[in-house]
Amino acid sequence: MLRRTTIAVVAAACAAAGLSACSGKVGGGAGGSGSDGMIASLTFPADAPTTIGGLVNYNPFAPTPLTSTWLYEPLMVRNGLSCDVTPWLATAYKWDGATKLTFTIRDGVKFSDGKPLTAQDVAFTYNLGKKYPAVDKAGLWNDTFGAPAKSVTAQGNQVVMEFTGPAAAKFDDIIKAPIVPEHLYGPAGDPTRFIDKNPAGTGPMKVKTYNGRRLVLERRADYWQADKIHVKQLVLEGQYDASQASLKLRSGQLDAYWGEIPNPQRAFVAADPKHNHFYYAPNGTTVLTQNLKQKPFSDVKFRAAMAPALNRQEMSDKATYGIMKPASQTGLKLPVMDKLLPDSYQGKDTVTAYDPAQANQLLDAAGYKKGPDGKRTNPDGSPINLTFSVQAGFIDYQAMADVIARDYNAVGIPTKVVASAPDSVDAQKKSGDFQMMFEYLNGGCTIATNLGSKLATNQIPKPDTILPNVQRWSDPATDKLVAELGATTDPAQEKAYVGQLVDTMMTKLPVTSLLYAPTRILYRTDKAVGWPSEQDPYAHPTDNRLLILTHLRPAQG
Repeated sequence: MLRRTTIAVVAAACAAAGLSACSGKVGGGAGGSGSDGMIASLTFPADAPTTIGGLVNYNPFAPTPLTSTWLYEPLMVRNGLSCDVTPWLATAYKWDGATKLTFTIRDGVKFSDGKPLTAQDVAFTYNLGKKYPAVDKAGLWNDTFGAPAKSVTAQGNQVVMEFTGPAAAKFDDIIKAPIVPEHLYGPAGDPTRFIDKNPAGTGPMKVKTYNGRRLVLERRADYWQADKIHVKQLVLEGQYDASQASLKLRSGQLDAYWGEIPNPQRAFVAADPKHNHFYYAPNGTTVLTQNLKQKPFSDVKFRAAMAPALNRQEMSDKATYGIMKPASQTGLKLPVMDKLLPDSYQGKDTVTAYDPAQANQLLDAAGYKKGPDGKRTNPDGSPINLTFSVQAGFIDYQAMADVIARDYNAVGIPTKVVASAPDSVDAQKKSGDFQMMFEYLNGGCTIATNLGSKLATNQIPKPDTILPNVQRWSDPATDKLVAELGATTDPAQEKAYVGQLVDTMMTKLPVTSLLYAPTRILYRTDKAVGWPSEQDPYAHPTDNRLLILTHLRPAQG
């Protein structure tokens, strides 16, 4: 999602420290690139919060393991931007219909204690979720977005998952579950209570030292793809806010950071453009959410007329310093998801252009006439007075809401912004007692559970639960389409179904796309190169850190 911190925090830190403190010191951190073609050491923020103190636990099922990335691995890694799948502990998968999923487990993989990974370890890991539902993060054994599993078995070097019905929509969550060794976790009983102090994972790193705040991991020479790992040591230490992270990045005390730094071009890159870089990739879409159960939003002609009234580029300039681009009305992240775009929209600009003259023409044609005071009324002559609900303290949202209110008023639609406590806005989502607000459209690769859930009737919020369909779109044809999409494993059929959802987004505007919301990485290239970038978006910056590690190489000179 968009940022949630005060815009001025980094600038204030720079001003307080003096100009020289903001200029940074290239290569100031420990560790560099050696003549052996290896990177001696990289430093990242800690995975675990500082509140855990000296508690030592590497259990990936724990709420706060000391590291959640580098020790235990998944079956496959999916690039959340392009949706390409990279085989990992599994070399292949196959669906039989949408009710049976088979993985082929990679040969030659060892846990860090030297014992081999087997299909039995994989089946054991998934079966833990059946006995202990709290660890079933994949939703394998329940009916969340697909039918529950009825069995997971090891058959030779394969793991076979059979489901009680179509379960294709579970795939992304299934493949990212961390695989644990049965010989360690089997005797442990309830995995949610197990304190894993001596981890044995299949990952590229193993524990070297931990002093209660600083975790040092070292490269495994016997890692199954050790030839791709050129980092000898990872240091995980500290949790930083934007100003702290900016200072540590500029001084070389951090080599990468995945949090938010407002205005990264000024706060970080400008200090050393040769070595300081950032990549804010589209993670999803911030959408204008209008209550479709109320006038005038229940009228698709009104929604279509107001879409070109909105200056999305100005929203980006004010909320993201122009970094995040106006979003496609398709609901897909483009261009990284181009391959899912229907043929009828290929090559077309699906971002709604700012055109207030067109908005005025469409409003006139739809019967929303202007009175002598310049204010428009509903076609039945009743007045229009709109309120935009925004979370107080969400500076990016407030900046965007101000642009929207101004643009609405400019075409004669009286609109005001009301800032309320975030909990109050959440209560409005549950009750449906609102007119307009911002929402997030998840940009994940399982379209049925992301764009589909935003449009499915059974995802309309309940009095005690926020669900994705906050706008209250209700259409039996859409529900049928989402169900069919969630049940198919045929890429051609999937594209056809996605095409129909895209057409709904483009022609009926159940929500109005505004800006892509970022996933972030800020990094230095004085020690390591090969980080993902807009020019080479091979990995999702936040979710694909294992994949990123296999691409890093020593900087030259």
